[in-house]
Amino acid sequence: MYVAETWALRAADQKYLESFETWCWRRMEKISWTDHVRNEEVFLRVKEKRNILHEIRKQKANWIGHILRRNRLLKQVTEGKIKGEMEVTRRQGRRRKKLLDDLKDRRGYSHLKEEALDRTVWRNRCRGGFGPVVRQNTE
Repeated sequence: MYVAETWALRAADQKYLESFETWCWRRMEKISWTDHVRNEEVFLRVKEKRNILHEIRKQKANWIGHILRRNRLLKQVTEGKIKGEMEVTRRQGRRRKKLLDDLKDRRGYSHLKEEALDRTVWRNRCRGGFGPVVRQNTE
């Protein structure tokens, strides 16, 4: 997915991406929608798990780690330290999802920043903490 690491994924976006992934697998396996094959059956046939959200989170973690290790303008923009000229009043409804919300978990931004400074800790976190294994044989 091109530039997916900069997306703030909402629940609706995640649903669309999972639907797109399933649609792609159905097309590759030449399964028509009139065949009434369940999505779980499709993934069993191709011996895969849902993987697209896992890959996006992994790309986002790699990119954010790269940004947080540097002390540049993009880091300040990501942290929200640079204020724009336009005055924004409080919006109605739920708070908008931000770029870092997917990676913060429950520990907060300071822990995320500390882990990013140590590259080996960051890579270990990115490899193990985001979801299923890519391939799994069912033999």
